[in-house]
Amino acid sequence: MIRSTTLKAALLISVAAVAPARADVSLLAIGTLPGTTDLSGLTGLLENGVPGNILGGLGSGIAYAGGDTFLALPDRGPNAVPFDSAIDDTVSYINRFQTINMNLTPNPGGALPFTLTPTLTKTTLLYSSTPLTYGTGAGLGVGPGAPAQNTSNKFYFTGRSDNFGPGGSSVTTNARLDPESIRVSNDGKDVFISDEYGPYVREFDRATGQLIKTFTLPANLSVAIQSPQGAVEKSANTSGRTANQGMEGLALTPDGKTLVGTIQSADLQDSGASNPANKTLRIVTIDIASGATHEYAYNLTTGTGVSDIVALNDHQFLVDERDGNGRANGNDAVAKQLFIIDTDGATDVTDLTGQALKDAAIPKSGPFLDIVAALEAAGIPASQVPAKIEGLAFGPDVDVNGQEEHTLFVSNDNDFLSEVPLADGSLTPNPNQFYV
Repeated sequence: MIRSTTLKAALLISVAAVAPARADVSLLAIGTLPGTTDLSGLTGLLENGVPGNILGGLGSGIAYAGGDTFLALPDRGPNAVPFDSAIDDTVSYINRFQTINMNLTPNPGGALPFTLTPTLTKTTLLYSSTPLTYGTGAGLGVGPGAPAQNTSNKFYFTGRSDNFGPGGSSVTTNARLDPESIRVSNDGKDVFISDEYGPYVREFDRATGQLIKTFTLPANLSVAIQSPQGAVEKSANTSGRTANQGMEGLALTPDGKTLVGTIQSADLQDSGASNPANKTLRIVTIDIASGATHEYAYNLTTGTGVSDIVALNDHQFLVDERDGNGRANGNDAVAKQLFIIDTDGATDVTDLTGQALKDAAIPKSGPFLDIVAALEAAGIPASQVPAKIEGLAFGPDVDVNGQEEHTLFVSNDNDFLSEVPLADGSLTPNPNQFYV
């Protein structure tokens, strides 16, 4: 049974100063967006019985689009409930992004200084105008992977893990897509989306969802042997991204010229138990005009991976580092922290690994913001802090007591589960949440 999915508790945290030293942070508003279905107009059920128009998972990525408009990105779909391990429980969920109007208004005399009223206004499905490669389902316990909605000039991307063809994971015609972060081009016409399967960074038309371009990433990020099962991919390859831990975060510099993507965790060639770089992951910069790339190293501090990155300027970035603890995993959240990094003068590590990679890591600040501590200070226990704090986006400036302050939206991925068990076995609501 699909219970009501609620986009709830969009905490807006005002940031008075964006600087490495510190930031004064305050909670401004909590917003709720109820609903179980999106505006895709899709009908029918997915392979696991979930409706194809399910609303959920919106916190994998979030982007500000101007005014009161944000774009929210689900990942590869509702695969948290086991049904077919041969394809890692993935389904033919058509990839999409949701457009949300977030109306923030002053709330004089209220418990919080603002109220937030989110409204879902549009669902945009992602597709290619040229053919993509889908799985046949043979021997996997499922039918073909091509969506029934495909037409002669619309071939939809989906989250199903067997939607790939011969060759390595960077083949651009693969139909499988696991979106994790989204940014809007400076002219507002296009969106850039990062993916874990390839990994890929793809550009889509914002109005239609049509694929415009797939950027070529360094070869050391992709795997040579593909499989519908992540565990098989991990054991069969010695180089490239770890399965389900590819291009997790994506930033766009304020001038709109450079994309900056973060791999979630150490690549296979960097992650052996005896490898000093196994807590070192790679950050990739992409010149949008030329396609030129550079790689930089990032050393994890407290988390087990990086979930997103957002630009402060053309060389400084906020990085979301987290562990897997928190609500949805039945334990207390521990590490959900934001760090500031600076790529100015950093060493290109494309050809490095091991100790040399680790030693070349980008300088980083101490924690700019401890999200767990901030939410606990607001009365939210660590057991209710979401496990997957995954999206970052600066929002509109607001006036607080006569002072203009910045807002930073921080979102969570609820894995399309409206309720999750606590440690005692009881169920607790698990809405998509936005902390800003």
